[in-house]
Amino acid sequence: MELFERLGLGKLVDSSLGKRDASWNAFQYSEVVETLFCNYLCGGDCLEDVNMLAPQFSLRPNTRVPSSDTIGRVLKSLTTENVSYSCEKSGNSYDFNVAEKLNVLLLNMIKKMGLLKAGEEVTLDFDHQFIPARKFDAKYSYKKDYGYFPGWASVGGILVGGENRDGNTNVKFHQPDTLIRIMDRIKQTIGVVIKNFRADCGSFSKEIIEAVEPRCRHFYIRASNCSSRYEEFREFEGWESVEIDYQTCELASFEYEMDESKYRLVVQRSPKKEDGKIVTDMFGTVYIYRAIITNDREMSEKDVVLFYNKRGESEKNFDIQNNDFGWAHLPFSFMNENTVFMLITAMLKNFFLYLTQMLSGSIEAIKKTSRLKKVLFHFICVPAKWIKSGRRNILRLYTERKYYKEIFDS
Repeated sequence: MELFERLGLGKLVDSSLGKRDASWNAFQYSEVVETLFCNYLCGGDCLEDVNMLAPQFSLRPNTRVPSSDTIGRVLKSLTTENVSYSCEKSGNSYDFNVAEKLNVLLLNMIKKMGLLKAGEEVTLDFDHQFIPARKFDAKYSYKKDYGYFPGWASVGGILVGGENRDGNTNVKFHQPDTLIRIMDRIKQTIGVVIKNFRADCGSFSKEIIEAVEPRCRHFYIRASNCSSRYEEFREFEGWESVEIDYQTCELASFEYEMDESKYRLVVQRSPKKEDGKIVTDMFGTVYIYRAIITNDREMSEKDVVLFYNKRGESEKNFDIQNNDFGWAHLPFSFMNENTVFMLITAMLKNFFLYLTQMLSGSIEAIKKTSRLKKVLFHFICVPAKWIKSGRRNILRLYTERKYYKEIFDS
């Protein structure tokens, strides 16, 4: 709470979202966001855990703690209408929720904490994550469950933008619109330079590449397997043998034409194995081919594959959000309401990154990449008592560790 206020995040929230009520009794948006942050930072699994932790939060002098019902009511007040897009082929319509104001607040918080700075060159990763949720408006997905299918962009561990979508929406459907909004918003709000863009095969289409290419220097997108090019790959003789992640494979580059544009296709092939044995047919060894389409013609094939493989680190963000910050237990019945919750907890994830960066310099057990559980054990779970001395409120911690003085006095 001290850090949240010292950084001016409360003032930023209130200035961005406005005042709820002129009276003192009404909880402001900053108080709601701060309490929600603390709920998950103290090990809460769902929104209702606020009620159990509220007595401890209220011990802090001059601190007001809203109940879970109040938090839910305030978050619902921030919802925006869904945007519906119709598919010309099927005639079906699919709902998207953009939540522009909260996406801008997410970026302004990042800027306020200095996690990203103007002029900084970054690599932007984009991915979709299916979130199972038996909610009133949840749609049945090919993932064999009801839920939502939001798309999120990240820079390393920093979540920089997201939009929610129906669970049965094809990942490529109106994805260019989502990417244009996210990439333009990042540049306008923070002023970073998107040097590289990475995405999986869900972003492999002409329309998506045309949207992304003018907004970044280089893009690296997993290309879908193309049976029509299999013969070309099989007959090619210039494969280079390399070792990647302790496994030997072969790499080569090919030209890929998309209408009037030409791109580079970096292809990786590995022998297909069954029961530990290499599979063969009448033409010889059977290979599995994986391709990456890019406009980068300078990087070597191996470096392209290694750089693209680092995209897997961004997928950890979904695991962290699901298990540490409440996405596995979405609190509301409608998609636009749950979009608000996801964006607020995305802000919490970024705040948590700032916190771990600060603590890692003082607490040996905590690293910049530490998960919430480790921070709970080594920083949050400490017996404490508020005492009054010299007309001041002092937090006395009952521990032999000396780290807290350096942190709180800085």
